Amino acid sequence: MKTPRGAAPVSDPAFAALKSRLVARTGHHYYADKDDLLWERVGRRMRARGITDPAGYLPLLEESESEWAALEAEITIGETFFFRYAEQFAALRRTILPERIAARSDERRLRIWSAGCSTGPETYSVGIVLHELLGEHLPDWRIALTGTDINRDVLAVARRAVYGTWALRTLGAEERGRYFRPGPREGTFALLPDYRGLARFEPQNLMSLLDGTASLALTDYDLILCRNVLIYFHPDTVQALVRALAERLRPGGWLLLGHAEPNPAFAEFLEAVSLPGTAAYRRPADGALPDLPPPALPEPVPDTTWAPLLPPAVPAAEASHRHAPPSRPAPAAPARMPAATDGPLAAVRALADAGDLDASWRACRAALGQDPTDPRLRYYEGLLARARSRPEEAERAFRGALYLDKGFVMAHYHLGLTLIAAGRDEAGRRAVANAVRLAARLPGDAVLPEGDGLTAAELAGAARPFLGDEAA
Repeated sequence: MKTPRGAAPVSDPAFAALKSRLVARTGHHYYADKDDLLWERVGRRMRARGITDPAGYLPLLEESESEWAALEAEITIGETFFFRYAEQFAALRRTILPERIAARSDERRLRIWSAGCSTGPETYSVGIVLHELLGEHLPDWRIALTGTDINRDVLAVARRAVYGTWALRTLGAEERGRYFRPGPREGTFALLPDYRGLARFEPQNLMSLLDGTASLALTDYDLILCRNVLIYFHPDTVQALVRALAERLRPGGWLLLGHAEPNPAFAEFLEAVSLPGTAAYRRPADGALPDLPPPALPEPVPDTTWAPLLPPAVPAAEASHRHAPPSRPAPAAPARMPAATDGPLAAVRALADAGDLDASWRACRAALGQDPTDPRLRYYEGLLARARSRPEEAERAFRGALYLDKGFVMAHYHLGLTLIAAGRDEAGRRAVANAVRLAARLPGDAVLPEGDGLTAAELAGAARPFLGDEAA
């Protein structure tokens, strides 16, 4: 297939695999029925790398996080401008931020997150309002104003804080003169340092809120803005993301969504607040969120005909396996393979137990070619990859297993061991803790699936050396 032009090659299994990986990794279900648009944007990256077909591009993605970042930049949509949605900014200025300032007056500390910030106008607009509300008292406050986006290119623009007239189109001449000075090129405007200095920008994939990899610093917010981001996700993913955002608010904290994004279902765990022209949500003042079962995430875009690329790091909780050593693990061989008594699983295990890891790996990859959505095969793939000193492949495989079965305890656990062995202690402990949390829901003598006889109670003991104080 030649360099992509025109209609998407929907019959090409490699394109289907690429689409599945991309939607799973980014959550952008928006592209599920927009093959031609997706193909146009993927095509730009393929042409930039001199690649003529999806089958040639998939291995590049497998090997390169920087190429994933470039592709994510192509497929994200970054339309934004200063003080977008005047009604919401009126609510911020008159109600939401004054309430938070009053509530936090003793500590003089505010934490605000602008999720899906694109090139930064939303984040900076909030900063401008804070300047005006706090005035001369601003230096007495500790303000953490963070903008995040999956697209690193737009974050670079945000950090420069130089904009054209289109991004300032809601501002009059007087406001432009108050907040900006002439930019480095004709027709551009540079945000004044007083306003620019409040905000910082970081890369963040919102799907990390669901797979256990989000930074522990993403918590205790007074205000989260996630506007015109959720419209690109599957409805089930939206429900899970809003719940995750609610959990990251401090008691009494506010959540603002885009005008088209509120849903009555969110009132199951947030208080809906009607403000003029604006629907807002708050975490209850007592901080309590009902203990709801997690909403089911959508099935991945079908991909049943392509095997060479492993699934990306996408949604899941985290899982576990047996006989954890007491200090930092870097096992050179897999734990004994879980008992598999039928078909390809039995062959994979038999070869591994016989010590022929290369043959077991080949058998596992062949089985995945026939059934790429079997989480047990992905789990075995992770064990074998780790045994073959391929930690990055092991991580991808365990995460793939968790994407397919987010309650897979052993996959959480071995993901944690893999990350800890790589020196990523925080993420590794989080994965192990997820395994323990899931196992704790079971009777202590329950045998864990694919755990080689390990019980839920035994898992808690095996995990304790990795969790330290957290295990108490």
